[in-house]
Amino acid sequence: MDLQNTVTKRYGKPISQCSNEELYASLLELVKEMAKDKESIAGKRKLYYISAEFLIGKLLSNNLINLGIYEEVKQILEEHGKSLAEIEETEPEPSLGNGGLGRLAACFLDSIASLGLNGDGVGLNYHYGLFKQVFENHLQKETPNPWIEKESWLTKTEVSYPIQFGGFTLQSRLYDIDVIGYDNRTTKLHLFDVESVDESLVGEGIDFDKADIARNLTLFLYPDDSDDQGRILRVYQQYFMVSNAARLILDEALERGSNLHDLYEYAVIQINDTHPSMVIPELIRLLMERGILMDEAIEIVSKTCAYTNHTILAEALEKWPIQFLHQAVPQLLPIIYELNSRVMRKYNDKSVAIIDDQNRVHMAHMDIHYGYSVNGVAYLHTEILKNTELNHFYKIYPEKFNNKTNGITFRRWLLHANPDLAKLITSLIGEGYKKNADELEKLGSFADDAEVLQKLLDVKAAKKADLKAYLAKTQGIEIDDNSIYDIQIKRLHEYKRQQMNALYVIHKYFEIKAGKKPSHPITVIFGAKAAPAYVIAKDIIHLILCLQDVISKDPEVAPYLKVVMVENYNVTLAEKLIPAADIHEQISLASKEASGTSNMKFMLNGAVAIGTMDGANVEMHQFVGDDNIYIFGESSEEVIEHYEKGDYVSRIYYDNDADIKRAIDFIVSDTMMEVGCRENLERLYHELLNKDWFMTLPDFKDYVKTKERIYADYEDRMAWAKKMLVNISKAGFFSSDRTIAQYNEDIWHL
Repeated sequence: MDLQNTVTKRYGKPISQCSNEELYASLLELVKEMAKDKESIAGKRKLYYISAEFLIGKLLSNNLINLGIYEEVKQILEEHGKSLAEIEETEPEPSLGNGGLGRLAACFLDSIASLGLNGDGVGLNYHYGLFKQVFENHLQKETPNPWIEKESWLTKTEVSYPIQFGGFTLQSRLYDIDVIGYDNRTTKLHLFDVESVDESLVGEGIDFDKADIARNLTLFLYPDDSDDQGRILRVYQQYFMVSNAARLILDEALERGSNLHDLYEYAVIQINDTHPSMVIPELIRLLMERGILMDEAIEIVSKTCAYTNHTILAEALEKWPIQFLHQAVPQLLPIIYELNSRVMRKYNDKSVAIIDDQNRVHMAHMDIHYGYSVNGVAYLHTEILKNTELNHFYKIYPEKFNNKTNGITFRRWLLHANPDLAKLITSLIGEGYKKNADELEKLGSFADDAEVLQKLLDVKAAKKADLKAYLAKTQGIEIDDNSIYDIQIKRLHEYKRQQMNALYVIHKYFEIKAGKKPSHPITVIFGAKAAPAYVIAKDIIHLILCLQDVISKDPEVAPYLKVVMVENYNVTLAEKLIPAADIHEQISLASKEASGTSNMKFMLNGAVAIGTMDGANVEMHQFVGDDNIYIFGESSEEVIEHYEKGDYVSRIYYDNDADIKRAIDFIVSDTMMEVGCRENLERLYHELLNKDWFMTLPDFKDYVKTKERIYADYEDRMAWAKKMLVNISKAGFFSSDRTIAQYNEDIWHL
């Protein structure tokens, strides 16, 4: 590893005279060269992990850590008066994902490479990603989020395919990003782009001509689907992704010796959520084009494809109208009709049909019938799929269903995001945990060691001070690092119930005004983007931003309570927020969160959870025990029963509980109207009062009581540090290395 050599070759000057941008470009080149040496074609069978999102975050430091040269590079730079942290600031964050689904896909690729498995990711090269979030007048505004620069992690390849749509053909181009495993092989993230894409279609907002497919196809992840044009654009995108993927898979399998009749011995496709589902009919079509008869083509594909379900929310299980497919991909329809008629001949049950009575194609149904594995992503989630949401399929195919509880790349979320904590852990239990997260369990022996517990508190205090400095510098937000940091960061969705946290803030505001001051000041931090067309989610952001304003200007309350909504929440911000958190909020309505993965990152960094018995919280609770997590709220069984009976009426709670009434009424109070928009606040008020589809109010009192208990427990610093230590020591199970090893053992057999 000779950094000076790379710098000299590029710029002909010493490291000390280079700008941060020049050093970033040099490190980029150096890493790519070193990554090449670790590429391997070992393994007959290869995994293709197809996903609409890969939320990979900034890559420089993570890649340096995985190559084992992070400390060396840091030291060389310091000797020349340069800072690796500052160089990292110049790196743009790739806009290739939205939330947990995309971050999970990124973690999985890291673990596939780190375990030395033969597998690549396949997705799209979005130029503007989701969007960059800015706040104006306490409202979310969406702007483009460009990230592709002349010097980037993308490597243009020679791979290109003509992709045919209804009435026109587009030429694709493959770009690769190296995925560098920890002390192991380099694999690839394959990102397909369209040669004719045109960034100038987009103005300062995120509006563009949705009909001009040749120029807009890879501009944005999840284009606004509030109109048919936006929805059909998603169909074009998804087909473009899977048609390219299918061609690449066939080409590579042939290269490795397949005759295509044995494709499933050379390739396994993991369909990550329903977005890549069209790979099934497309692969069948391409095999038939190459002379294989339909019966056999269907059988081959059914032995090649596996499906991961990420949600029980009906609106997230995609159903595309036949006329959309007829317009965008007419060549797939004969195959989809045939797949459906085979299902209907076998099972005279409309609920398992691929095409329903409203002429919509159910992507998940196609995945389940014509794949060989269906997995959920946490124990509770999989049980709900088997017993309720997908029970009719479970009865037909019990052998296909299995659970793979999600995990995270703990190296990124510990070694990279929290090096001081990693250093402390290494000093206590050695280096082994970096490869085998189960070794974190050894920390348990220090649970009563006052010296270790104090060091843990010191590390947390330092990270809180770092976050304070970072927010002041990047967002002009001032926070008190001696306060309790209570953090909720995730996509803004009603089921994740940021609105309940906001109602608690209002409750606390009134309590403080009534003279009930907390022993410790509290800083409640939110980070979330709302989908552009998700009106209520944007209203919740508006509520939080208005509360931030109102509370900061109230001299009675401000010293004790602060609300902060960080702007443009992304992986980079998560890496600052998570290590600094004292408490993390995992308060989704029980039965609605498939797994959650931010809960795992917080746990690893010694934050303590307040949560419902939902998603992976269930397993976390089992590992850490009652004393080290704060559980509240109705159970998933109770919630599912409410939905079945339709017996929940939010108004009853409002009418019968003075605290709930006070909190909800405050949303439309004069105080709020002075800083907010009447339309947004009134709409949210009526939503909570008359609908509250995700049942905020039944859990509210228990939530308030549990929060007060957490804040009281925080005062005993040693007892709190013990909770932190227990959480870290039990986080090993939630490593994506473990998840991927299980996928391989049970599903992929690489």
